[in-house]
Amino acid sequence: RPRPRPDPRASSMGEPSLRERALRHLARRDHSRAELTRKLAAHGDANEIDAVIERMGELGLQSDNRYAEAFVRGKAGRFGASRLRSELARRGIDRDLIDEAIAGECVESEADRARAVLRARFTEPPADAREWARQAREARRQSGASPLAESTAPAR
Repeated sequence: RPRPRPDPRASSMGEPSLRERALRHLARRDHSRAELTRKLAAHGDANEIDAVIERMGELGLQSDNRYAEAFVRGKAGRFGASRLRSELARRGIDRDLIDEAIAGECVESEADRARAVLRARFTEPPADAREWARQAREARRQSGASPLAESTAPAR
């Protein structure tokens, strides 16, 4: 007679440990130390969480530097340096690591990148004032900086 399989959702299986939870998060994608701390906060105290994340760092499983580089590499085509800086700072990355990641990945000037993004998004020059305003808003949104937006806005 076959034995019944245990239900994986059953409470008798026990809660996953902090280490297991951290590994699951890191298996999906890189996380900054601050993100991982926030996600694990409900499952343990601060000292336990710090110890687990420290061990993940020692094993090379968690790295703010790697996270920042991957984030910039993935978003540099769509966002300007100022937006990348603010997004990484919001995710708890140190300013020096942010500067390194942006310098390593963003070799062309910010204005050139913003123009390239706009050329890719808008294949034709604006036909009227309304379309020009839409493209200018997109330049402002992409660059995150007003002077850059004005320099990359489409010609009237």
